[in-house]
Amino acid sequence: MSARKIISNFYRKSTLGYYTIKVFYEIYILGLRLLPDEFVVKNAFKRHMGYSLDLKNPKTLNEKLNWLKLYDRKELYTTIADKYAVRGYVKQKIGDKYLIPLFFETKNAKDLIPKNLPDSNFIIKTNHDSSGGLIVRDSSTIDWKKTQEKFSRLLKEDHYVVTREWQYKNITRRIIVEQLLTTKEGNIPYDYKFLFFNGKLAFIIVDIDRFEANRSRNLYDSKWNLLPFEWKRPKGPHIEKPKNFKKMKKIAKKLARDFVCLRVDMYNIDGKIYIGELTLHHSSGLSKFVQEEYDFKLGKLLNIENLQLSRK
Repeated sequence: MSARKIISNFYRKSTLGYYTIKVFYEIYILGLRLLPDEFVVKNAFKRHMGYSLDLKNPKTLNEKLNWLKLYDRKELYTTIADKYAVRGYVKQKIGDKYLIPLFFETKNAKDLIPKNLPDSNFIIKTNHDSSGGLIVRDSSTIDWKKTQEKFSRLLKEDHYVVTREWQYKNITRRIIVEQLLTTKEGNIPYDYKFLFFNGKLAFIIVDIDRFEANRSRNLYDSKWNLLPFEWKRPKGPHIEKPKNFKKMKKIAKKLARDFVCLRVDMYNIDGKIYIGELTLHHSSGLSKFVQEEYDFKLGKLLNIENLQLSRK
């Protein structure tokens, strides 16, 4: 369980318990800030993955993602990691028709009040971390004081300090409110994640029921053949190939063209394509493959040699 969830649980159960844990958490974060990036990353890797991170000669996909996390740093990465600023990047590259409608943005959690927001079907999230956000189906059912408190805490969290994903370090923090995308039946749509290595589509992750306890995940190759391995989550029911799959691939490739490794997240609502987010390091490079050999097999497909040579 993450530190954020521990604090949240204590907050619900006991005000005293919440503040006690909050103090210890802040001390933990303060200590974490003093530690070198490599130390933090290596320890997190060993804890999550079960084997030591080899930064001198990374071979597995997760090792290479962590190498990139530490040593591949460009100003552009801050822009694409920012869930607000990335909208401008997407607009520039492929046009604003692929953007999820934005209802509101603010740097102050106290601005989260009904008069500033729609009556229904939207999602509130911060732009500087990987939290899933708050889904609002009906504004009248929300405790807005608690929501303000929650997002005030989220704005103070430093995703970079915990993960050492440098692109999150200099983001100007804010809260954004976007339209909640749903199917005709009112369900959360599939989340299509196109993973590119060196500008080439490696495979597609399809997250199913991503806000539910029984969340599942299918992996497909570039021709929509189901792949024989699982990455962290179990397989779900087979998903039919979208009718405009070629268009989705074309759009994703345009966005991934300038990156060594990039994940392009998309939604497809009755043929209408929306860009969710752009991610440099899937799961911060800390996501286990159920079939461990695929960590090595996929690692061979991601070429970081030129970047390694440039550091020598």
